[in-house]
Amino acid sequence: MSISSLRSSVWREVELVATGEAVEFEHDSGLVLRRPTFDDGDAHRKVRFAAPLAGRWRWASGSESGEFDVSPAPDGESNPFYAHGFWKMSPGGRSLVHADGTPALLVADTAWALPWRATPDQVREYAADRKSKGFNAVLLMTVQPDMRAVGPRDRTQDEGFGVGFEDLPDGRLTKLNVEYFQYLDELLAILVDHGIVPVLQPVFHGFGWKGLDVAGTVVPPAEYAAYCRYLVARYGARPAIYLVGGDGTGTEPQTAAGGAEVHAIDCYAQPTGIHYRPHIHANAHQDADWLDFQWCQTGHNGEHVQERVADMWRNQPVKAVANGEPTYEHTGRTGVAEGWWQGHEAWSNLCAGGTMGVVYGAGSLWQWRLHPDEPGHPEYFVAPGAGWREALGFEGSTYVGLLGKILAGLPTTDMVPDWTRAISGRALTLPGGGLIVYREHGGPVMVFDDTVPLGYTIVDPRDGSVVATGKREAADRPLPDAGGAPRVYICL
Repeated sequence: MSISSLRSSVWREVELVATGEAVEFEHDSGLVLRRPTFDDGDAHRKVRFAAPLAGRWRWASGSESGEFDVSPAPDGESNPFYAHGFWKMSPGGRSLVHADGTPALLVADTAWALPWRATPDQVREYAADRKSKGFNAVLLMTVQPDMRAVGPRDRTQDEGFGVGFEDLPDGRLTKLNVEYFQYLDELLAILVDHGIVPVLQPVFHGFGWKGLDVAGTVVPPAEYAAYCRYLVARYGARPAIYLVGGDGTGTEPQTAAGGAEVHAIDCYAQPTGIHYRPHIHANAHQDADWLDFQWCQTGHNGEHVQERVADMWRNQPVKAVANGEPTYEHTGRTGVAEGWWQGHEAWSNLCAGGTMGVVYGAGSLWQWRLHPDEPGHPEYFVAPGAGWREALGFEGSTYVGLLGKILAGLPTTDMVPDWTRAISGRALTLPGGGLIVYREHGGPVMVFDDTVPLGYTIVDPRDGSVVATGKREAADRPLPDAGGAPRVYICL
């Protein structure tokens, strides 16, 4: 055994040359973590590892072994995933927490096509914008999923895209293109450096990129599971969420095969779940050990349908819930789901039981349309006159991002919808008895529970400004507001 010159701090990824299918890492405390290895196209396999504890770690792989030291996170670490650890599910299973228990709320964007269309410079621009607005996750199709899609292998040319598997057009996943994933390494590293978690969908089951026969429903389940293992091996020592079912029924055999594989080999227990198409009973595999969350979607017609979120929240056993795809802003025609529509949608979904978090989408951004006139995209889904860069500035994204900023630092872990403590608005009860109320048009809120804290803060969710603070004189006094504008009331 050799002592490596390798140095790292907690939760930072390190890479080692390895032999065999897995490597065991043991901490001085006795904690043992097992990480799968992967083939990176050279003579050696590799393993990536992020230590959750500071101290001495030993590793062993076949006849090879070594040890290295890991330091605590530096003072002032600004990236929450290095300061507090990766996400996992909360004790009650309703929401996210960091590894050290710090509450977390998903605030996700949908840039599905980024992995095979974007360049590093573009991702830096994208990530800086989303970080500044408050986003901390992004939904990604890890490979271009349409079997009949054609175009140049050039991300800078119209209809061009990178290719992850040479045989995906045949519905197979056996001819992996290592160079594609080496390129993806850089893109995902940029996102993580900005505090944005990649939500990794292996091969889509629904519409895909252009609606040209997705491979996710036809690839052999064993190959789908093997690809999930590869994703965990290659990217699982970074913050990640695994979306093993994408835009399908959830009953596709690939979904269960992938979910079980992720659950078996991910030593960090990062969240794994399903994202459904709109017209489906969203409860497949509800009792599966590998399933952490269920995401619905409400179609793309600019309608608020929080009933779908509320219906999922009642499913048993408990799984975390979110609306993974509200209507994309300006999808198909200018004005669809624009502006404050997105803010109202986010707050309403959260209060209906989508307490894992909120998700936003913009037409032309999710396809990573290179410029406003790029051909080849169905008109129904693109934003007129916009490429990805123009869509980045759509107004609604600001309001969704602000939700996360407004609730940052609050005890949101396992908060629950509550219709019993206030007569008006959509409400959430926090652990310890705190209350959050959202009202689309503001106004006074009558409280009918003397356990609601008397102190309050009232926020305009359109800009995050605090419009009032105070303390009610008695438990039967209302939360005061003149009305006429959206308001969020926080009682702690």
